[in-house]
Amino acid sequence: MNKPLLAALATLVITGAGMAPAAAATATQKTATETKSAAPTLKAVNFAGTVSLSNCSGSVIRFPASADSDPALVMTNGHCLETGFPSPGEVIVDQASSRSFGLLNASATRVATLRASKVAYSTMTDTDVTIYQLTRTYAQIKSSYGIDALTVQDTHPTAGTAITVVSGYWKRTYACNIDGFVYRLKEGSWTWKDSVRYTSACQTIGGTSGSPVIDNATGKVVAVNNTGNEDGQRCTDNNPCEVDANGNVTVRYGINYAQETYNIPACFTTGNKLNLSASGCTLPKP
Repeated sequence: MNKPLLAALATLVITGAGMAPAAAATATQKTATETKSAAPTLKAVNFAGTVSLSNCSGSVIRFPASADSDPALVMTNGHCLETGFPSPGEVIVDQASSRSFGLLNASATRVATLRASKVAYSTMTDTDVTIYQLTRTYAQIKSSYGIDALTVQDTHPTAGTAITVVSGYWKRTYACNIDGFVYRLKEGSWTWKDSVRYTSACQTIGGTSGSPVIDNATGKVVAVNNTGNEDGQRCTDNNPCEVDANGNVTVRYGINYAQETYNIPACFTTGNKLNLSASGCTLPKP
């Protein structure tokens, strides 16, 4: 996984790897201002609506049917849950939480602290996602800070799409394309279905976990950034492997991945209420 930052640093210390990989990645990634000047086609993609967590990234999201009066939602990874990684097969719903999030504006300046009222949904089974319900509505956030939520696309993403991974934690962006889709992505004890594979330009690092993956053309969220093969190992923690429908395994050292989000909107009905029995909802159930 693109580990939560604290876990990433702990791993570096334990293994004696030092800080070189993170430092090198930080130095080579472009800031928001640099990205805009170097790639005019990405001007529509900025930091507005993204959030920083204590050790991960995330975003304030809404669905096509969400209303401005609905309680706002924040999306990050399942492995960014403050109570620890959900176990394989575990699904958490309606769990009390008061976690705080730093809300960023377009230029990556923190303009507010948002707070959760609960974990609406979290799992690392089939996908890697946590969705928090906030104490404020979309309208309240817009009125106070002038920031809109990012809309989650409700159709399957397309290979070749130009995308940007926007990290609220690092206040950095990673631009590349969707290289393709993975039948099963296996990492340690967890298995994810129909994952997004990036082209090699998106060299995401620890702390980018939970970043929204944005379609440059539409500005909509098509996936949530979650992992990458760090050491070339096969199917181990921090070294996911690809498994096709026939069970063949492929290891792609240095390649990073995300989990699709198009199937999430069908599971949230009127008032942004989670309904895992709703028509078209395919998220794992408790």
